Amino acid sequence: MRTVTFRYPGKLVFGPEAYATLKQDLVDAQYERVFIVSIEPLRISVEELTADLSSSGISCESDYSIIDEPTFAEFEVLLERLRGVDASCVLGIGGGSVMDVAKLLAAQMKNTQTTEEIVGIGNLAERQTAMICVPTTSGTGSEVSPNALFTSDDGAKLGVISPHLVPDGAYICPELTVSVPPAVTAATGIDALTHCLEAYANNFSHPMADVIAIEGIRLIANDLVAACRDGSNIEARTNVALGSVYGGMCLGPVNTGAVHALAYPLGTEFHIPHGLSNALLLPFVMEFNLPSAIKEYAAVARAMGADEGNNEEETARNGIAKIRELIADCNIPARLADVDIPLDAIDSLAEGAIKVQRLLKNNLRKVTFEDAKAIYKAAH
Repeated sequence: MRTVTFRYPGKLVFGPEAYATLKQDLVDAQYERVFIVSIEPLRISVEELTADLSSSGISCESDYSIIDEPTFAEFEVLLERLRGVDASCVLGIGGGSVMDVAKLLAAQMKNTQTTEEIVGIGNLAERQTAMICVPTTSGTGSEVSPNALFTSDDGAKLGVISPHLVPDGAYICPELTVSVPPAVTAATGIDALTHCLEAYANNFSHPMADVIAIEGIRLIANDLVAACRDGSNIEARTNVALGSVYGGMCLGPVNTGAVHALAYPLGTEFHIPHGLSNALLLPFVMEFNLPSAIKEYAAVARAMGADEGNNEEETARNGIAKIRELIADCNIPARLADVDIPLDAIDSLAEGAIKVQRLLKNNLRKVTFEDAKAIYKAAH
């Protein structure tokens, strides 16, 4: 058995009081200046937080410029602003993009390495600035992962993966996700499910990660539809949020596979949201992987509550059918054509996907350029 390392934040708080705990912890830490990265729809909440912190003597500055999946160019502009503030803590409040930016800002604020030097696995040498994440969606698990993903100038999806990117604190309050629209709830939930599923069915899977991956699959499969249909259903929101955290925990010791590798070009070339990109491809990649993943997909099927077949392969196929049913029940587009991806883009998409070898090497079945094209065609 190979050795794995799980890296947790210095403090992980999950539950209805998490946001209140965050406020008190920030005061107790006596940070002089806090730089908050968030999004415009959360401005009122962030301003309430900054007012509370200011009354306790903490100076705050906020930025709401991150709208879509971040580029390195946008990051560099924000980094210069942060260095002018000289913050003692960077706080990310929002979805995965916001948290990824906050994580890398904290790492690079006092680091002498250039952005180009830290791209890849294990290249980031240090982080001197405190960093805290508060997710307001249930999808990326970035609040507990060592990953930060960005788009390069040429449109490629690149990752910075380092233990220095694991936050010092993660505060997950399911109540903060109540206002997330059904379409975003659905797409981010499928993203979280895919993290768990691809970590479980993986060349580098591990029993310690398998336990939380399977539980994450069960939680999300059971309650994602309920969370989409009634955003105020706190029990459903809590279970999906917990499943998302489990998925994020899997990203460090195991990581994802071909679904994510093929999803990235949809985002960079056509600006399809990451969670939706995963949903569009997940059942088709599973169909491709099936000959090499029968045992794993049968276990996934059982976790999702799919019908037991007469043998492992039939059970695994029932699991794929259950995935399709879940996507349909969440009202997510099921085909690339449904989101206006042209058929003549498949070669370009496959070229982009095949470059993501850091994830494709994890996939249980080897994916060639022609295989990638065939998957995209099936998904169209």
